[in-house]
Parts: sequence; C-alpha cells; structure tokens
Amino acid sequence: MIQAKAELQRALAAAVAQLAPDAALTPQFESPKQAAHGDLAITAAMQLAKPMRSNPRAVAEQLIAALNQQPAVQRWVSSLEIAGPGFINLRLAPAAKQAVVDEVLSAAERFGWKDANGQKLMLEFVSANPTGPLHVGHARQGALGDSLSHLFETQGFDVLREFYYNDAGVQIATLATSTQCRIKGLKPGDAGWPESAYNGDYIADIAADFLARKTVKADDREFTASGDPDDLDSIRQFAVAYLRHEQDLDLQAFGVKFDSYFLESSLYSSGRVADTVDKLVASGKTYEQDGALWLKSTDYGDDKDRVMRKSDGSFTYFLPDVGYHVAKFERGYTTCINCQGTDHHGTIARVRAGLQAADVGIPQGYPDYVLHTMVRVVKGGEEVKISKRAGSYVTLRDLIEWTSKDAVRFFLLSRKPDTEYTFDVDLAVAQNNDNPVYYVQYAHARIQSVLRAWQEAGAADVASLKDVDLSALEGPQAQALMLQLAKYPEMLTAAAEGEAPHDVTFYLRDLAASYHSYYDAERILVDDEAVKKARLALVAATAQVLHNGLAVLGVSAPARM
Repeated sequence: MIQAKAELQRALAAAVAQLAPDAALTPQFESPKQAAHGDLAITAAMQLAKPMRSNPRAVAEQLIAALNQQPAVQRWVSSLEIAGPGFINLRLAPAAKQAVVDEVLSAAERFGWKDANGQKLMLEFVSANPTGPLHVGHARQGALGDSLSHLFETQGFDVLREFYYNDAGVQIATLATSTQCRIKGLKPGDAGWPESAYNGDYIADIAADFLARKTVKADDREFTASGDPDDLDSIRQFAVAYLRHEQDLDLQAFGVKFDSYFLESSLYSSGRVADTVDKLVASGKTYEQDGALWLKSTDYGDDKDRVMRKSDGSFTYFLPDVGYHVAKFERGYTTCINCQGTDHHGTIARVRAGLQAADVGIPQGYPDYVLHTMVRVVKGGEEVKISKRAGSYVTLRDLIEWTSKDAVRFFLLSRKPDTEYTFDVDLAVAQNNDNPVYYVQYAHARIQSVLRAWQEAGAADVASLKDVDLSALEGPQAQALMLQLAKYPEMLTAAAEGEAPHDVTFYLRDLAASYHSYYDAERILVDDEAVKKARLALVAATAQVLHNGLAVLGVSAPARM
C-alpha cells in the first residue's frame, strides 16, 4: 500500500496539473473522519474552485474524470465518490491494501525507515550532575531522549546521544563534604552534620567504599580511592566516579546508552568560557553595571538583560551553556535538541540570545527544546514521595524494581511531555487490558503463539510467507488491520517532526486493538492452505510492525506473556 499510495499521490498531482496548470497547489490525501466514508479523502476540488472559477462539486467531477485516466487509479482504486460541498472519497482496491503485507515482510525491521539524509543531529538528555541517584524526572527524560533518538534515526538522521554534567562546583563540593562527614562517623541528625549535606543512604555507601580503597569505573571515568579521610579531593573524585557508575547501572537497566559525555568543567579548562565572553564583548552586546558584566539579551526577545559575570568575578550558569552550544554547533551538529524539565524554561531565551549575540553563524531558534513536567508516583492508591536510598525522592531504580523497564518506558512516553503525569505502579503491573503496555505486548505474544503453533505442525518458517497470494484478505477486519499497518511510516515521520514519541504509543494501542478485533473475527489456522497462508502473512506483518514500534520506544516485544 505504501507503493500504491505513492503512485496515487503522483496521479493526483498530475490530474490537478491537467485541470489547473497555473494553480500553486500541492494536493495531498487526507484521512476521512469516519472509516465508512472511504480510505482516503481529497479536498483539492475546493481549493481549485476559485482559480478555476467554478463551484467545488463541478471541479470535483472534472477531477474524478481526470483521475480515472491515470493508470495508478485504474490499478489501485475501486471507487471515487463526491461528498458534501466537494470532497472526494476514495476507496482503495483490496490489492492496494494487501500490498502492505509484502512491504512489511520484505523490509522487516527497516519498515518505515527512510534512507540516510546526511544530517547530523544531537540529542542531549538526562544530563544529571552526579550528586545522587537518578529520580523519576530523569526517568521521563531518559525515555523521551532515547525514543526521540530512535525516531530521528528512522528518518535518516545520524544521531548522537550526549550526556552533559559538572564534576565541580557547589553541588559537587557538597557531595564531597557530605561523604567526608560520613567517613568520619557523622550521620544526619548528629551535631556537626552540615545543614546543606546530602542525607540519603547512598552517601554512607560511598564512604564505606572509599575507606575500603575501592576502584570504581563509569562509562567515562575511573578512580581509585585513597582511603584518607582528610583527602577531600580524592573523596570528591571518588564520589563523582561512584555516582556516575551508579547512573550507568540505572541507565543500563533502563535500556539507555550514551555515545558521548561532556564535562562542564572542560569549558573552563579549555578556555571556551573565556572565549565566549570575548566574543560577546566584541559583538557590542554587553555592558558593565554595578561591577557586573551584562548581556543585552532583551535585544533578542528576552524579558530582561542577563548578568554574565557577577561582581565577584564568577560566571552565571547560562554563560557556560552558551559556550557549550557553540561547541555543539562547531562539532557539526546543526540540529540539536535538549530534553529538560519545565523548570529550565527560563533559560531558553537567554541561551538563544547569547548564541545570537556571539555572532558565530548559529541560526535563530537553536537549540530546540523538549520540556517535560515532573512525574507523580502513586502506589496502593497513595502518592509516594520518599525513597530510603535517595532520602527525599523516588528514584528510577525504584520504579524499575516495582514494575519493569518496559512498563516505565511505555508509561512515561504515553503522554505529551509537557503534561502532568501520574505513574500508577499498580496499573503498571496489572495483566489486563487497562494496562497499555501489557495490551500491546500481549498482541505481539498472541501472534507469536499462532506462528509457533503453525511451525510446530511442520510448516516452513515465516520467511516463506513473503509473496504468498493475499487475495483472501478481504474481510472488513483484515482490511482495517492492513490500513492500520500502512499508517506506520507516516506516523513515524509525523512523530519525529512533532518531537512526539507519545504518538507511537497511541499508534501501537490502535494497532493492537485492530489485531485483537481481527483475531476475534477470523480463525487463522484454517484447513484451506491458501487462506491460512494469507492470514499468517498478515499477522506476521502485524507482529513485525508491533516489534518495530516498540523498539522505537525502547520496549521489548515478548514472544510469550
């Protein structure tokens, strides 16, 4: 059907050009609001009415006549009907819908993918400073960033996943002193325990391993503890490596792997922050006031000018952000998406202002942002706010241990990122149709069960189902299922363009529902060999698309439930 629709799209363009050669119109098919109205809708007649100086229904009649002359229409269309003020409802021939089965089985895991487009794209997400366990906000961000990466890969982009963090600064200093206090026998509540210290149990774990002079290895660093309670720098480096390793373990359990790590401290050590200041000053977009250096960010749409360098000589946090994004652009990533919490909304205008003021050729609107809200966790009907391990919040590890990696990823992706979300732990472990991930995975497992039964009866493997006669697939449920399969490539493209992985979850639920309806309507393993193979090919194609869509979300497609 993908090929059929492409041929029909060219036929529609040719018919419109025949009727109105001078019309600046690129006609597109639309989906009818009701399935009973047809498979595709054409609105071009209403758009052509004015330039053709005719009423839309008359134009629609001429357009249908022109379309009927097109070979693709003669091959793939069963009827064209005028409706309402000038809509044209198109019904596809069964062969057009059936073609999608072979298209899926032939392309397999690459179904819906586009060829490489030569464009580099960076997704920066999670980017948590190593001061404690990853929380549920990081979980939502990890699911978002990784699924967006998969989506853009399907569209032909060369995607790099980057994790940006700081191994110095106030938070890291607090981590070091908290660990040192634990090493020296202090604990939360004791006299002498710093008010700003981190109170979670993980600090005691770091202290114990430091005293044992252990070596910890993260994806991007390795360090061996000195064991000296007074060696604060060793404590700092060990604590950072320890928590980076813990983050790696959590992310590995979550199915997220990064291609690159970038240290905020490297922006200072490399001189990039100082170079960024020089560029901004040279651009004439800064001024001195009250001993501080300010950026004229209001020139670029910010609500007020921003301090770059404070009166004590230290830099505000948005300045290294500007330097970091200049580095991203210079590394060739002309498209860059940052997944961050909505609490970072205020930084968008100032970072973009700094990038424009630096005058290094970066386009307006760079970088792009996907902002997400925090997650509320409910268990047993009550909100859960505290984790013993973290001390003050629910962790990513908590969610995975309470439910599963698949449930956490699917649930956190099932709503638009900027909408509030309540994660219901009890629903996530329920084995019924109310649990969306179970519902989708069950559809895949149900198909695998059918295919196993067929193969155990001595049949060939699934590869033998390519190019079978599909003419038996004429029932309404089979037709509806094939139409749903054919929507997958366009859904991927729209989800990537809209930075909307939740669209994939919606599609998978619709596809699972369509399959369950088909399964209930038609027996698959029938005696008639031709009918059986056609139906097996259809369900095998459905399993493949379910697998592909779940892979975009980072969710497994089980063979059994």
